[in-house]
Amino acid sequence: MLDTTPLTRAVEHFADRLRAAPQSRLQRGAAAEALGLARDLSLRAQRLEDPTRDPLEMPDAGMFAAADQVTVAGNDLAEVLTAEDEVVEAVSLVEEAQKRAGI
Repeated sequence: MLDTTPLTRAVEHFADRLRAAPQSRLQRGAAAEALGLARDLSLRAQRLEDPTRDPLEMPDAGMFAAADQVTVAGNDLAEVLTAEDEVVEAVSLVEEAQKRAGI
């Protein structure tokens, strides 16, 4: 079984930082960055689950939901990954998004 712990840890760390961030930081782009990441992770998971189906875009549920959206999308992706290099790539995506978010 593939160990996706590095991905789930990275996702939880970013989500925790988002939850602790002040509203002003979320408004200055951290929430938008998180939503972009959540959408990317969600699309990747959907494509792996069923490549024949058109993926759905995760909706914008507001800046205070961004942490939860990252968590859900990251955990969904962790469930369907099949190779170590996919885990490494996903962790990199999360870490890069967190850096761009500035939190």
